[in-house]
Amino acid sequence: MEITGTLHQIFEPITGQGRNGTWKKQEFLLETPGQYPKKVLISVWGDKINLSSFKPGTQVTVGIDVESREYNGKWYTDVKAWKVVAGASTGGSNQQDVHMPPPPSYEGVDTMPADDLPF
Repeated sequence: MEITGTLHQIFEPITGQGRNGTWKKQEFLLETPGQYPKKVLISVWGDKINLSSFKPGTQVTVGIDVESREYNGKWYTDVKAWKVVAGASTGGSNQQDVHMPPPPSYEGVDTMPADDLPF
């Protein structure tokens, strides 16, 4: 999954000790564009992505995974980044999401196919 927006804030890295050794996490706040912009807190685990080359105000596209886990009867959701690309695209007409199949072609057909749904 990908999300595009403006880097709003980059937080200091956090480290800790777990049963599998030392861990490192860094979080950043991304603001999405649109009539009703949303802020999304995204975390980077380990040294996979170096956020020091990014500055607040930079347009980015972030490859993310969203996961929810239960702990003591409560659910917690994490948004984890696996890729951050500067100079993000805003979905121009020549660009297509590589995860989505292309729309069907109706070339040579006068009308769109009839809907099989009863409503």
